[in-house]
Amino acid sequence: MPKRILTGTVTSDKNEKTITVLVERRFTHPVLKKTVRKSKKYRAHDALNQFKTGDIVRIQECAPISKNKRWEVVVDAAEATTAA
Repeated sequence: MPKRILTGTVTSDKNEKTITVLVERRFTHPVLKKTVRKSKKYRAHDALNQFKTGDIVRIQECAPISKNKRWEVVVDAAEATTAA
């Protein structure tokens, strides 16, 4: 089964090697037929402490790293070359 990848905005980078990412999803309500926005915060592993508040990042699910961390930041090859 493939790992889920979500896109969100970094809301906190105060912890060491951890960022908090706010992921928003939109869907149509089944009864009201209105577009509804729901958001959820995920704690993600950022090994290099390179992402700051306000950045848009992609996170991927992984094995548990700590009590609350089950996601890690995805760094694409193109992003890695521009950051270095």
